[in-house]
Amino acid sequence: MSDEISKNRKARHEYHIIDTYEAGVELKGTEVKSIRAGKVNISDSFARVDKAQLYLHGCDIQPWETAGPWFQHMSKRPRRLLVHRSEILKLDQLTSQKGCTLVCLRMYWKNKRVKVEIGVAQGKTHADKRHALKNQIEMREAQREVSKFNRGI
Repeated sequence: MSDEISKNRKARHEYHIIDTYEAGVELKGTEVKSIRAGKVNISDSFARVDKAQLYLHGCDIQPWETAGPWFQHMSKRPRRLLVHRSEILKLDQLTSQKGCTLVCLRMYWKNKRVKVEIGVAQGKTHADKRHALKNQIEMREAQREVSKFNRGI
């Protein structure tokens, strides 16, 4: 089994990631079984501090097919993230700044527990995205030239 469950590829393109934090996720039993089956999507998920607690919003964990109707969970319900109180206060201060938000970067297994990596992020402008894409193309071409040189062609 792979350690990584899901990755938000869009986040690093859309935002400058300032800092990252690891958080546990409070889940129900059917949610864990759905995650093991790979029925999770974190592409639009973000975290928010509400009433001195950190919650993950927009994380889509599809219902588990074989569970009865009494044990099913809502697919996009807010899920509580488990972090220390000092980290919650720090994240609350960081997100109170203009333009900062908490974005879910990836979901993964760590010692049989589901963890989420959240990042403190600021939005990129269109020019920033073009500049990052240009740098990525230049690096790819440089790597191609280095590998061509090392092969002796």
